[in-house]
Amino acid sequence: MKDSIVGMYVHQHWPYHHPYAARTWSLEDWQGYASGLRELGYNTLLIWPVVETMPTPLLPSDRENLEKLGRVIDLLHEQLEMRVYLALCPNVVAHDEVASRASFSQRHFFYCDRRVNPADQQEVEEMLRRREEVLRPLCKADGIAIIDSDPGGYPGSTGEEFVELLVAHRALFDRLRPGIDLIYWMHAGWEAYCRFYQTGEFAMGTDEEFSAVLSALKARNPEPWGLANGLHCAQPLGLDQRIILFSYGAIEGEPSFPLTNFGGDGAYRAGSQPGPRGVMGNAQTHCIQLPNTFAFARGAQGKPVGETDYVAFAERLIRGRGADLVRAWQGLAGKEPGPMLERAARLEGWAGATLEAGDLRGLLLGSAPRLVKDLVLQLRFKAHLEAFCAAVAAGRSGREELGRFSSAADQWQAVHGYENRWWCPPLAEALRQLHSPVLDQVLDFEPEALTPFGRVQADYLAAETHTPRILAALRKYLA
Repeated sequence: MKDSIVGMYVHQHWPYHHPYAARTWSLEDWQGYASGLRELGYNTLLIWPVVETMPTPLLPSDRENLEKLGRVIDLLHEQLEMRVYLALCPNVVAHDEVASRASFSQRHFFYCDRRVNPADQQEVEEMLRRREEVLRPLCKADGIAIIDSDPGGYPGSTGEEFVELLVAHRALFDRLRPGIDLIYWMHAGWEAYCRFYQTGEFAMGTDEEFSAVLSALKARNPEPWGLANGLHCAQPLGLDQRIILFSYGAIEGEPSFPLTNFGGDGAYRAGSQPGPRGVMGNAQTHCIQLPNTFAFARGAQGKPVGETDYVAFAERLIRGRGADLVRAWQGLAGKEPGPMLERAARLEGWAGATLEAGDLRGLLLGSAPRLVKDLVLQLRFKAHLEAFCAAVAAGRSGREELGRFSSAADQWQAVHGYENRWWCPPLAEALRQLHSPVLDQVLDFEPEALTPFGRVQADYLAAETHTPRILAALRKYLA
């Protein structure tokens, strides 16, 4: 485990269906997926356990999840010789009464999250006490990464207060198990997000702000510690050797409506440009993002990734079907509805055939038939999406095409159950051309709140059910 990090972030924010949401994975799912990653060349997992929304006292589902993740850490260490890092928000705890209404697998993050004021020492100490309880079953993790934003921050808080939070967590980690690596995850910037909460206007942090935090952290030297991102700010301070590069969104953006990404060289290039300690990718719906997961690992290892490489990879997923799987992925990356529907029909023709999973079967998180059925639904969804957008762009009403798209979207949605924000600018633009109050109400939602922070919170809360609200609006419009 001394090699440079090639990692995958398993993000568990969203409650949706098995096996698409990592929250729902069994121990066997974790073992299979991680084994597949190890075969591809990954050696590290970063896991967000979402302890921030666990109420006090813990529900049985929370305890079960923590115990399961503790076993996941053990098997990753002992069976696969992989590193394990955890992700943590700097100052988020649960509204206990609200969080207690839902089990861990069904709990929406922004329904029950609460920000702790870093300037209130009593609040901070209570947060750390809660965290010590929930992190104890996970204390064998190699390190814990604390992000500086999204979600994190407090209106008006300062960089100095953020550094104090990091130092306080260093002391907490030492109580859990000396040697846990503290990773400062440089994202939007602590003060930048605090301004966002204070004004409602978002802008990334400045280099001066990042450098000030790094200088203060260097002076406090909370060993062992490292950094995620920020190479150009870390180099002048002699901190560049501590950096892991988080190539966020290269494999899959988040939050994202589930759809397999294929094509381009973004994932490959991201994997091929590590920081001094290595590189970390991320996915949201891991079992459908297999092409980019493969490309990222190939880039990290300096290996080629052409069509023949994708076919060989797909053969290791379902034996004898690699070329057809790659053609399906290529179809999803296209714009022409006809080829997508043809490839969906070809895959559907496999119904009743014996599909033999290959040696990377763990990446399927279920079965070979599930992967094929998912691709059929995705191809039809994408074909009808493109047809609707093209009809509107040509000046037609697009009503017939929208009906087919709405039906295809409902069918795919029923399988995966994703509910959060659906970011699809071409669809949104086409829907706006219909000038429908029913659709515009969802597309142009404006949160009502008395303060900027309240509006930010209301927007995040509304995002948790954005997808089913769009689908419901489509059905209402068509009716």
